[in-house]
Amino acid sequence: MSSTATYHDGTRPRGTARLYLDAFHGLMLRDFRVLGRELGPFAIRVIMNPLLFLFVFTFLFPRIGQGFGMSGGAGMNFGTVLLPGLMAVAIMFTGIAAVALPLSTEFGITREIDDRVMCPLPVAGVAIEKICFSALQSILSALIVFPLAYFIPTEPVHVRIASYWLLAAVILLASLVSGALGLTIGTTVEPRQIGLIFSVVVVPITFLGCVYYPWALLSHVRWLQYAVLLNPIVYMSEGLRAALTPRLPHMPVWLILVALVLSLVLLGWAGIRGFLSRVIE
Repeated sequence: MSSTATYHDGTRPRGTARLYLDAFHGLMLRDFRVLGRELGPFAIRVIMNPLLFLFVFTFLFPRIGQGFGMSGGAGMNFGTVLLPGLMAVAIMFTGIAAVALPLSTEFGITREIDDRVMCPLPVAGVAIEKICFSALQSILSALIVFPLAYFIPTEPVHVRIASYWLLAAVILLASLVSGALGLTIGTTVEPRQIGLIFSVVVVPITFLGCVYYPWALLSHVRWLQYAVLLNPIVYMSEGLRAALTPRLPHMPVWLILVALVLSLVLLGWAGIRGFLSRVIE
């Protein structure tokens, strides 16, 4: 149809790109509306994990005389080490839960996913919208950790933002990676096994994701130091550590950013491919 053509009511047809953008925007608004109805459970899911970690490790343990051997210098208390890792955990858990758990319902017997793919948007675009929507939730969950880390720990957490651009880039890339991982899990695992995946996959990659310690300290266990490089949460933790606590040891920034981009490309490709396969089935 030519650009000068009009419909019978005198309006002009929208271009394909504009149509896709409107459909993408409509899906986002729909998801925000659903999230607004479940705001209470969402807030509990986002806040509870970092709240418990900070309360136990940075408030309760110092009060009862337990330590972690990381208080030998300024900025080296455990709360300072833990903050970037907790933000990475919040991003990872929120991103995976925001995509994988709804997909377990949408790909169920009721096939609610069919309502989504009927919108005027390529099926791959529907998958990308899920990643983007989960990324927004992950960004919010990461920012919530800041006020918790300010009020809860017994010893003050020493944060010095080395670069706001680096912080923004790491949070954005980490949030997209977690959403892509959630899409991959949600499209490759049977709905009844989603809970098992959290125990078998998500929890181990969290404990081995340099959340509670810098990656450099794993040099004492050399084989593990190289093995965890396959874990995307390692680069989230190290990237946030480089941006928020630059005095602590961390990976080179260029390596962190490259690894996060590669993780996004690989997991995004796997997740979108799995999504297309499940929809066609």
